[in-house]
Amino acid sequence: MNNLPAIELEQVTKIYQTQPRSGVESVSLSIEKGTINVIAGASGSGKSTLLKLIAGLLSPDSGEVRYLGKRVLGPTEKLIPGHEAMKVVAQDFNLNIYAKVYDNIAGLLSNTDLKGKQRKTLEVMEFLRIDHLAQKRAVDLSGGEQQRVAIARAIITGPEVLLLDEPFSQVDAMFKNELRADIRRMATYLGITVVLVSHDPVDGLSMADKMMIIKDGALVEEGSPDMLYHSPQELYTATLLTNCNVLSSDEARAIGINSNKDQVVIYPEWIDVTKGEQEWRVKERLFKGFYEEILLEHEGIQLRALNTKPGLYKSDSVIEAEIRKFREY
Repeated sequence: MNNLPAIELEQVTKIYQTQPRSGVESVSLSIEKGTINVIAGASGSGKSTLLKLIAGLLSPDSGEVRYLGKRVLGPTEKLIPGHEAMKVVAQDFNLNIYAKVYDNIAGLLSNTDLKGKQRKTLEVMEFLRIDHLAQKRAVDLSGGEQQRVAIARAIITGPEVLLLDEPFSQVDAMFKNELRADIRRMATYLGITVVLVSHDPVDGLSMADKMMIIKDGALVEEGSPDMLYHSPQELYTATLLTNCNVLSSDEARAIGINSNKDQVVIYPEWIDVTKGEQEWRVKERLFKGFYEEILLEHEGIQLRALNTKPGLYKSDSVIEAEIRKFREY
């Protein structure tokens, strides 16, 4: 039993007969206990459907979802849909917006031990850094604060699996890193398995133990963030996880890259703008703080590159650059 994956999907298909057709098809994957897993893909790729199938909120058309080796029952087989060991935090948070934060969280615990209920509620709020919001109404909170309350509601009953649907979609950019760190801290401290879906690759790259890339309802690639970033086997993965340049073989040859494949990918960081034999014209500069992104042009081909010395080059100036690396697809 201890060697079993927490969650397994075997050839799972759930198709919505819409135009265009959507859902997931023949998905097989395995999720280990106590890990953080990110399902990433473009909007409409089937991420949320996959999450609902794992939670038992949808029944697959075919295939099987298992938790610790036992089949997860779908909503047609249970009076109350969903697996008892799993909690889902949906995009709408499902809060009582006119109730206080404390009541939103404490309301999920029984009243058989009132002191224990209060103690546990305060512990969870402190853990997620929302104890100072206890007496505020949920409706008066920011999106990021509501997100933390929703997560507190989900974990206070002690689930073994936490499923998050686009958890950062309503969080300000400056608070995203803090919330990512809290989710990782929570998973480690509580020993729970976390599965989240996101269209933002940064979510997976910065916090996942494992990423699963989904496209048009199919699992196209999976692995560690490091592996998928540096060695993606699919062009879709490369374009999803990186701000890469994609060239046709003809365009690649125009800048001196001979390729037998249809397309060539060049990451901006693979372009050395301090030396080289080719002359490139700086078409655009985007200041990013300690570095800048510059748009280069040579023989009608444009590439995005990184410059770690902002202000060194002016727009429309000519510089020498070298492409150190590329991938073929």
